[in-house]
Parts: sequence; structure tokens; C-alpha cells
Amino acid sequence: MAFLRSMWGVLNALGRSGAELCSGCGSRLRSPFSFVYLPKWFSSVLASCPKKPVSSYLRFSKQQLPIYRAQNPDAKTTELVRRIAKHWRELPDSEKKIYRDAYKAEWEVYKENISKFKEQLTPDEITSLEKEILDKRLKRKAVTKRKLIQLGKPKRPRSAYNVYVAERFQEAKGESPQEKLKTVKENWKNLSDSEKELYIQHAKEDEIRYHNEMKSWEEHMIEIGRKDVLRRTIKQRQKYGAEEYYK
Repeated sequence: MAFLRSMWGVLNALGRSGAELCSGCGSRLRSPFSFVYLPKWFSSVLASCPKKPVSSYLRFSKQQLPIYRAQNPDAKTTELVRRIAKHWRELPDSEKKIYRDAYKAEWEVYKENISKFKEQLTPDEITSLEKEILDKRLKRKAVTKRKLIQLGKPKRPRSAYNVYVAERFQEAKGESPQEKLKTVKENWKNLSDSEKELYIQHAKEDEIRYHNEMKSWEEHMIEIGRKDVLRRTIKQRQKYGAEEYYK
């Protein structure tokens, strides 16, 4: 379990999770275990699994956090993370390049090591590995969805077809939900363009609703320091400032 202990040491040294750090910098951090997941029973392979390199931003954060803590002993970690993120954004590209080059060099070594590591696996071990990867991804997706619901993220807009289904499903012919859905689908196909126009208009209105609610929700997420839940395009535009994007 040396790999897990070493990874925990990195995150512990940062003071908070890497995900929180990236919420400050406005970029998404992939899980340190996103490249390789191994079954719990496969402990001998897990112990020898190559360690994934720390990203350029996390490398910078790890160096800066002790300094910021010493200078601001009473400040909360969340506030320190925000300051470090601001420092990183304002860092000249020439200085960022030092951290990025170090990451790229370590990543090339990691890719070579992980390739050799996977070549040593038997077909059964590879099958277990792939299943574990899928299970972990589904679990992370479910957890993320629950968190977003708890944070009050607006529901995505419905398509014209989905609006029609919601309206017609209960009265559709069929003994099972599958049969009802099949009936609704056929009825939708048989609608004329003029008949579909009403549902298309409802969908456009729902799109406007979603855009407005997401704008307010993301502004609120920025205010409370949860940039990690923003859409990727919004995160990319954060470097220009939230005020400019939300004009």
C-alpha cells in the first residue's frame, strides 16, 4: 500500500484535497487514481504501481502553502488556497514553464513505467483492471451528481421531444412503460412540422430558463469558492475574470 500512503502524504501536505486546490485555480484536477485502478485483492500489483506525477499547479501549490501558512497563521486553508490560486494566475508564463516542464518530464517517465507495468499483467488481471476502472468511474459520476443536486444545480433544458414525451406519456397506449414510450415515439415521428413547432418553442423557452439559472448558480458557486463544479468553458474563461464573462 506504499502507493496509497505516498499519495495521501501529498494531499495531506497540501492541507486540503487536490480537488479543492483546483477549485481555486479554476481548473479541473483528475483523480490521482484516474489512470489506473486495481482490484483491492490485487495488493502485490498495487504496491508496485508507478506513481502518477503531480500537476504543475499542485507542484506550485505544495511549495507555496507552507509559506502562506507561515505568513498567515490564522487564515483558513480555503482562503490560503484562493490566494495561491491568484498567485498562480498572475505568475508570468516564463515561471509557470518551469513547473510545466517538470511535469511533462515526469509524465513521460510515468507513461513508460505504466506501460511496462501493464505489460506484466495477465489477461485475467487486465479484465479485473478494466472492470475496476468502469466501477470507479460510475461511482464517481454518481457521487458528483448527488453533490451537484445538493448544491442546487439547475436541471438541464429539455428537448422538444422530451417536452412532448412528458405531456403525452401517461395517456399513451401500452401496458408497460416501454410500450408507452414506443407509442409516443411513433406519434412524434408522425407529427407535422407545424405541430412540432409548439414543443420546439417550449424547448427554446426552457433553454433560456436554464441559461439564466446557470448564470446565477455559477456566480454563486464562484462566491462560495466552488469553482470545481463550474462548467469547463466557464473555468477557462475565469482567467479573464467573472465580471467580463457575465456582462
